[in-house]
Amino acid sequence: MTKLTCFKAYDIRGQLGSELNVDIAYRIGRAFGQYLSSTQSSPKTVVVGSDIRLTSEALKQALANGLMDANVNVIDIGMTGTEEIYFATKYLGTDGGVEITASHNPMDYNGMKLVREDAKPISGDSGLRDIQRIAEQNEFPAVTKRGTLSQNSILIAYVNHLMTYITPQNIAPMKIVVNSGNGAAGHVVDEIEQRFHSLNIPIQFIKVHHEANGHFPNGIPNPLLPNCRADTTKAILEHHADMGIAWDGDFDRCFLFDENGEFIEGYYIVGLLAEAFLQKDAGAKIIHDPRLSWNTIDIIEANGGTAIMSKTGHAFIKERMRKEDAVYGGEMSAHHYFRDFAYCDSGMIPWLLVTELLSVKQMKLSETVKARIEAYPSSGEINSKLTDPQASIACVRAKFESDALIVDETDGISLEFGDWRFNLRSSNTEPVVRLNVESRRNIPLMTEKTLAIMKVLHDH
Repeated sequence: MTKLTCFKAYDIRGQLGSELNVDIAYRIGRAFGQYLSSTQSSPKTVVVGSDIRLTSEALKQALANGLMDANVNVIDIGMTGTEEIYFATKYLGTDGGVEITASHNPMDYNGMKLVREDAKPISGDSGLRDIQRIAEQNEFPAVTKRGTLSQNSILIAYVNHLMTYITPQNIAPMKIVVNSGNGAAGHVVDEIEQRFHSLNIPIQFIKVHHEANGHFPNGIPNPLLPNCRADTTKAILEHHADMGIAWDGDFDRCFLFDENGEFIEGYYIVGLLAEAFLQKDAGAKIIHDPRLSWNTIDIIEANGGTAIMSKTGHAFIKERMRKEDAVYGGEMSAHHYFRDFAYCDSGMIPWLLVTELLSVKQMKLSETVKARIEAYPSSGEINSKLTDPQASIACVRAKFESDALIVDETDGISLEFGDWRFNLRSSNTEPVVRLNVESRRNIPLMTEKTLAIMKVLHDH
């Protein structure tokens, strides 16, 4: 039995050829079909879609063949972002969904994101290991009855849903730069643009790298990397735009830039969106991750909401949101989750909400976050590759814990002091340790403590 190394903590991702190919995709399809048969009654239907990577269509077809050979009916919704699969799974009432995507991984990678009914996540602790085991065994029964394949488009229904998050008459005239990074977001932006036009919503879009192109002529879309932001900033300044939006390849994350072309850290956007929801849903629960939290908690409490901390990672956040029936959940990594979107993450809903919030407040984006950044300056996430991550984290804990007012182990370690706090955790997806530090209105203190922790980490 050959181990399949493309199965990760939350999804499937691997190097093309060696870790992921059409044969492995077929086996994953058979395994997913068999897994669904063991947990749900027949007949079964799975919706599939793919991003614009050059290998995605072939992998999708192989996956679909595997599903159909497992007597699963397949609905192919075409070239999509991940959240369109989330939406389609719930909207079409299917038993599961699969998006073929490598998001922001290098050109020679691809992958899959799997969900169950109602777009519930399938990850390492909720079925993915079972699917992996069946795929690795590669011992499937003879095909006696084959499922069907059909095509469907959910784009209009999906955009109909997106429009429910805003009140059109609230939107003020605005010029917005949208950078799809030659990924999958462009077709959705075009449909939203048409909808805005029909509703007389006065938004002008400046489109950058808009055409879907699996060759990625302008580089892999990953705006989390500073070197991937220049084209968005340039367009904002050239066109005197009010805001900029850039997406990763499967657009489940969106990144915002202010009117000066400055990139806004995802942490401060979580606070903005929490405020937007609490103004519409007084007293609601909001989920946040532990990496950076003071600003988020402050805003939630000031607006009468309840802040609930969850372990980092989409499967954990979604599970906690369902448990608490939270209206919104946000991670500093630019993943934003919405109760009315099957508790899933979306890269389209956040910028729509921010556009409305800026219109209602009659403020520029820089103004809305400036006070928050000053109140809680942060280091941003600092990643370190270490030979013994756990030992290094233990050394940091030993050095700082005795002075801490609060010690939290929700995810890694979070230590809080009077005027500063930090979170240190091992990544779930990469062999790195991630550090985040924030303070109360004290950039020198934040910088000093960041350097002190980094020294302990690397001296170990």
